Amino acid sequence: MGIAILLALSACSRATTSAQPPPPTVEPPLTLPQVVEKLTQRNAERAKALESYHGKRIYQLEYKGFPKALHAEMVVEVTYNAPDRKVFKIVSESGSKLIVKRVLERLIEEETEAQSEARRLGVELNSRNYNFTSLEHQASADGCSYILGIEPTVPNKFLYRGRIWVDENDFAVCRIEAEPAKNPSMWITKTEIHHHYQKFGEFWLPLENQSVSNVRFGGRAFLTIRYQDYEISTGHGLKDNSASAGQ
Repeated sequence: MGIAILLALSACSRATTSAQPPPPTVEPPLTLPQVVEKLTQRNAERAKALESYHGKRIYQLEYKGFPKALHAEMVVEVTYNAPDRKVFKIVSESGSKLIVKRVLERLIEEETEAQSEARRLGVELNSRNYNFTSLEHQASADGCSYILGIEPTVPNKFLYRGRIWVDENDFAVCRIEAEPAKNPSMWITKTEIHHHYQKFGEFWLPLENQSVSNVRFGGRAFLTIRYQDYEISTGHGLKDNSASAGQ
């Protein structure tokens, strides 16, 4: 509700009765630099507090195009230990062996490589790696009220350009709609990214990632990654059991 409307309602209330208290003051949304500062600070705090987690991922890829439609699925257990170690255990694979080997398993290899300190520093969501270009504030039932436009400072296939939704209480990213800053493959002409995050205990972790890629010479690839069964340990060595039921 706009401030002008609140002022009008307040004036109307005072005119009809003096017994009713004035409506509460509505604080204006933060500025873009303030949101970015809080986002960066809170992300660093959560990263420092997160000691480890264990979870399950389900990778699914559907390809529709020449010469035929293909499908592949892979179930993976993931264990993370701060600050930079991820261990992947493939539980099962099914469908096209070509997609499993050249796409799904390659995704795991790239994520493993990205855990190095230099790579992590180069992809963190901060003003060194991104230009924050715009800010909107829209009231939302889930609290994801700040919408920021972002552009990478350098072309990098691990960075992206588009929009992020930020929770107004925790200043954590809860949604991303974007495209890679650099085309990840010569066989792909365009990729749309849709990422969703959810709060597990005190931490915001991936819930579902979806991407749609247009393949050169025709065809489209639909990749979905679902994250389940988080078990989290905090920086104090206390297991956060409230996150273990995440689906």
